[in-house]
Amino acid sequence: MRLSTKGRYAVTAMLDLALSSERGPVTLADISVEQGISLSYLEQLFACLRRKCLVKGVRGPGGGYYLGRAAKDITVADIICAVDERVKFNHCEDGFDYQDRTPCLTHMLWDKLSNDIFDFLHGISLADIAERGFTAQPPPSFEERTVGLVM
Repeated sequence: MRLSTKGRYAVTAMLDLALSSERGPVTLADISVEQGISLSYLEQLFACLRRKCLVKGVRGPGGGYYLGRAAKDITVADIICAVDERVKFNHCEDGFDYQDRTPCLTHMLWDKLSNDIFDFLHGISLADIAERGFTAQPPPSFEERTVGLVM
């Protein structure tokens, strides 16, 4: 499973905004140059972010965008949801296979994984990433997971 370009670019642009906030409103042109994201694409993303009050805009000379609330109060999940992205693993929407309408045997497994990922992203704020980066704990090695198991 991969997060779409829309979600990744929205998070990247919001992080750029959070890191640049001390110098005042930031233009989309500046973010475009800094992050290598097309200006027209940023305009589409920021329209969505503005509707969800994650960013606010200032018009005129010296204008641009700034965060709609404190970076500590904006999560990665908030951003992804604002641009209408869904982090989902299951292809079936209602528990049935979309082709022949038979019960999907693994629906609950993939649905749980989707919810766990959403919860994980909901626990990471822009401030978390801006202040110290985000490093996940590496998963335990095979040896660590199998210590004490009888084979």
